[in-house]
Amino acid sequence: MSTDAKPVPESSVMLPPLPLSQWQATYDTLHMWTQMLGKVRLAYCPAVNHWWGVTLYVTATGLTTSPMPYDQGSFEIQFDFVNHVLLIETSSGAFRELMLEPQSVAEFYRKFMAALVGLGVDVRIYTMPMEFPNPIRFELDEVHNAYDAEAVSRFWRILSWSDSVFKKFRASFIGKASPVHFFWGSFDLAVTRFSGRPAPPRPDADAITAEAYSHEVSSAGFWPGGGGVDGPAYYSYAAPEPAGFSEAKVKPASAFYHPTFREYLLMYDDVRNAASPEKSLMQFLQSTYDAAANLAMWDRAALERKAR
Repeated sequence: MSTDAKPVPESSVMLPPLPLSQWQATYDTLHMWTQMLGKVRLAYCPAVNHWWGVTLYVTATGLTTSPMPYDQGSFEIQFDFVNHVLLIETSSGAFRELMLEPQSVAEFYRKFMAALVGLGVDVRIYTMPMEFPNPIRFELDEVHNAYDAEAVSRFWRILSWSDSVFKKFRASFIGKASPVHFFWGSFDLAVTRFSGRPAPPRPDADAITAEAYSHEVSSAGFWPGGGGVDGPAYYSYAAPEPAGFSEAKVKPASAFYHPTFREYLLMYDDVRNAASPEKSLMQFLQSTYDAAANLAMWDRAALERKAR
């Protein structure tokens, strides 16, 4: 009897619902916790163009910082959203675990920093959250204290599936492209393609934005919603935005251009309810990229892998 694993048919994928209103409190708390990991990564990792050196990455069970250099070795911090623990490991074999459960941001911060000190990692981070309305310093935040494990599990399943589709989309591009990575500031999973040309400087851009958009990009991603978007969504934008981009014909039919965000959106529920979720998302990724690259006159022959 053969024990070879068989691939799961795409049609059997069952993506869970994730109504924003039902997990907003947990979302906000988890956002703060991921920022702690990101700020440690910011403190210890070399600066990489477009802030790629500070992002998190999807793993088989959650999110990771990937190994970070420290002293004569390295350490890694991982969210495990299957068993709901935070794991900190060092290259010497030492480790600490923290349970992911309802607790305030301040309490989690104290436990997190104590665990790092216990492993010999003496780190100081800027404790004010970034890209978050009405921020409260981690050590003072008793407001955000929710953790709905079921909601986090559903978020994780969506993130894991989206990561796999983004990687398939990325594979056809041979120009400069980002990894598929998770930005803890904006709390989104993203993948970005570059034309290879510098972009005009943005007026009044801060240091973060100036570095992020120093070159022409077509970027796509997933985030749980907010800021006027009532639910999780996929997005795609071009920067700088070429003339005519907002009027481009993109797929699937449910995708639309958001004039405030200046990007195309495809609501997650439209993807998960599609006959083929992967086909629906790939249509969105490809058609919005086509619009950006064609209108901005990218050298597509030099940047894309020919179909085999």
